[in-house]
Amino acid sequence: MTTIADASALPAWRKSSYSDNGEGGCIEVSDNYPGGVPVRDSKNPHGPALIFGTTAWASFVTATRRGEFGPL
Repeated sequence: MTTIADASALPAWRKSSYSDNGEGGCIEVSDNYPGGVPVRDSKNPHGPALIFGTTAWASFVTATRRGEFGPL
């Protein structure tokens, strides 16, 4: 996993449909980034983004959809 110090210039940020349970916990992902999936805190669009490998990200999304992490 790597990071980008200021990921605001990346295109196509979208908010996760699983975010914002009323407590301000929102993440955004950017599509079409070569070699990975950038993820950032939506409350800090000029802050850092973590870049996850595509296989790791797909596994995380699948596990989330299956409810493997349980309620917060």
